[in-house]
Amino acid sequence: MGDDCIFCKIAAGRIPSKKAHEDAELLAFHDIHPWAPVHVLIIPKQHIATLSDVQPEHEPLLGRMLMLAPRLMRELGVTNGFRTVINTGNDGGQEVYHLHMHVIGGPRPWLKG
Repeated sequence: MGDDCIFCKIAAGRIPSKKAHEDAELLAFHDIHPWAPVHVLIIPKQHIATLSDVQPEHEPLLGRMLMLAPRLMRELGVTNGFRTVINTGNDGGQEVYHLHMHVIGGPRPWLKG
């Protein structure tokens, strides 16, 4: 973890967030600039900079992230589909270099996406 990683600070509780889920390995919280009525970010608490940096030992963690997405959407009232997005690297549009998955849903129209 770098001291300048905002998602590490959020995961550590040093920056407040509106949490949607938390367990020993993952944190899900509402995006502060949502693109849609429901927009959460799912992050591993472990600092992994990008999807390109994952290793074979991260496979269970990635699976847990993907399994959490539909459960959260159901809990948050999204019933007609949702998007999952992982931006990777500069050309992939990644802005925060801590692996995170956007889970976006709710009635359209959306601000973005």
